[in-house]
This record gives sequence, C-alpha cells and structure tokens, in this order.
Amino acid sequence: MRQNQIGAIKNNNEKLLILKTPNHNTSNNNAKDNDLANAAEIQCPRSITDEDRSRAQMYQLLGVLLGGPPSSELLRGLASLQGDDTVLGTASKNLAALAKRTAPDDARQEYNNLFVGVGRGELLPFASYYLTGFLNEKPLADLRGDLMARGIKASDDVKEPEDHMGTLCEIMAGIITGAFECDSDLSSQKAFFDAHLAKWAALFFTDLETAQTAIFYTPVGSLGRAFMDIEADAFALQ
Repeated sequence: MRQNQIGAIKNNNEKLLILKTPNHNTSNNNAKDNDLANAAEIQCPRSITDEDRSRAQMYQLLGVLLGGPPSSELLRGLASLQGDDTVLGTASKNLAALAKRTAPDDARQEYNNLFVGVGRGELLPFASYYLTGFLNEKPLADLRGDLMARGIKASDDVKEPEDHMGTLCEIMAGIITGAFECDSDLSSQKAFFDAHLAKWAALFFTDLETAQTAIFYTPVGSLGRAFMDIEADAFALQ
C-alpha cells in the first residue's frame, strides 16, 4: 500500500487543484490524443483510486508549470491552494501566496530567465544534461526506446527533446490515469519513474528551488522536490 501524503495540498474546495492546461505534449500511436487540456478535471480512461488521481494531478501541475509560463487563469487557480504544515503543504501555501501577487508578465519573464534566456536559461531541465552534462545523450535515447515500446509518441508540434522534466511529469500523469494503451499498473509506473526520473528529479527541483532568478518558481521547486521524495520512498517499498 502506498502511503498517501498528497492530501497535504488542497484548494479552497477541499480538493487538489484541478488544472486546465494549454497544451498536451504526448499522444498515443494507436488512439486519439487524450485531451487533458480542456477538461475540468483529469479524465481517467480506467478506474483509479483517489490517491492515484491526486498523484496524477500533481504530476500534471508540475508538467504545466515547467512546460510554459503560467497564464492568468492558472495563477488565479494556484492562489486558492491551501496546505498543512508538511513540506508539501508549506510549499503549497507559499506558491499560493506568490501566485496572488505575481502578474502574468512577471511570471513569463521569470520563466524565460530560468528556462529560455539568451542562448540558454539558468537551468536546463533535461535528463540528458543532468545525467551526462550534455543534451541529447543516452538518457534521451533510452527514453525514446521506452516510449516507443509503450506506444507513446511526442506530438508533432513539440520541439523540445522528450527528456524535458515537464514532459516526463506529463507522461507520468498519463501512465497513472491510463491515458496511454501501455500498462498503467503500479509496476509500470515504478519502471518509468526509476528509469527516467529517480536519478535526477529531486536534484533538478532543488536547483529550481534555489535558482537565482526564481521567485514564483521557488515554491514550485519545493513542491516538486517534496513530491518526488514521496514518490521515490513509496516506490522503494514496492
């Protein structure tokens, strides 16, 4: 049994924040794209537990925040987050407080400074870079092989390599909810996490938490680091 600590984060409706996302970066070779973008909540093709739904929503939240600057609508939603006194809950409260006073233009500039920049941003959120020091290396090739085996492919309009942290979080959300036709049970989730996230996710989110140009994204880093620690500990018990 996985230990459920995700209930530390809620919105003012006593649920985890449910997002409307502008883009969905992955699709399935043998089925129509699963449109999480316009749904009022994550639509699950298979029946899943409330805990797994919360996990998927957390992965989706991180994927959205890393995939592009937050919209005014997303900032309003984040401002309603509440939390308890756990690390995860504290990060949630800090994110809500910053979302209330962050303008979309300021968030966009911060995102660009962190991840885009002139030439490059302060951080490079790619598995290849974190694991080898270079982009487009073996971790990306291994990921592409795994995605092909699972029947998952990047959308045609995606320009970033698939080992981007935002994309990996989005893929994890899809695996948990059964959005892809590959196996979506706990062993499949663990295999993907261990292969593509376990070795660098916590380090990346720690770097984001302490990045010099981060303000709004500081608690995003805290949230991601705490969540990845929970996931790693839970998977280690399987």
